[in-house]
Amino acid sequence: MFKKTPESMRLTLRALARLVAYPDTGLRAQMPTLVDALQSEQVLPAARMAELQALVQQICAMDPYEAEERYVDTFDRGRQTSLHLFEHIHGDSRERGPALIDLTQTYEKAGLYLDAQELPDHLGVVLEFASTQPAQVAREFLAEMAHILNALFTALQAKGSPYASVVAAVLEAAGEKAQAVAIAPEPGLDETWAEPEAFDGCATRGQNRPGQPQPLHFVRNARSNPSSQGVSP
Repeated sequence: MFKKTPESMRLTLRALARLVAYPDTGLRAQMPTLVDALQSEQVLPAARMAELQALVQQICAMDPYEAEERYVDTFDRGRQTSLHLFEHIHGDSRERGPALIDLTQTYEKAGLYLDAQELPDHLGVVLEFASTQPAQVAREFLAEMAHILNALFTALQAKGSPYASVVAAVLEAAGEKAQAVAIAPEPGLDETWAEPEAFDGCATRGQNRPGQPQPLHFVRNARSNPSSQGVSP
């Protein structure tokens, strides 16, 4: 699909970047201009444009706090729907650091330097960078991330989130097909935030559980031993 590369995708990609941003007052005020930008280049199919227009209208019509709460609940409370793309393949492993460095260097080689407000793998940042490149380069760059974008699209679609349309639009702008893929189960919040037991407790085998007696054990510090300092006990 989309065999022919459009002459320009600059406005389209920037508008999509804004659509995955936090829907604060400033962004909601920009919504009508984002639709105009998307329509001006005609990169996306009519059906997708209709979905994006519906999302824009929905965000503008929602109570501001409700829109912001939905955004946080969608993107900040689970790895499967994270906008930080490398979380989908590296999680919090050590491999993510070098991947972020490589991506930052890709930006710098193009003469662009990222400020410290956001990580380089955030979808909004990725789209902003792509918007500065020629259409063919931007398309190839985004197509390399199609497997990650499809995983994100799948997770959002499973949640019934209208933001799935934005990710689908990114895939289509890259000349790829938005499709459901197999994704790993999301760990529960309790499992995600659980801390390992420290020393297995503090009594003879570490800290006992709440509500149980917790005996204290004192060990004399030789440096503070009175007899070692010539003072009688």
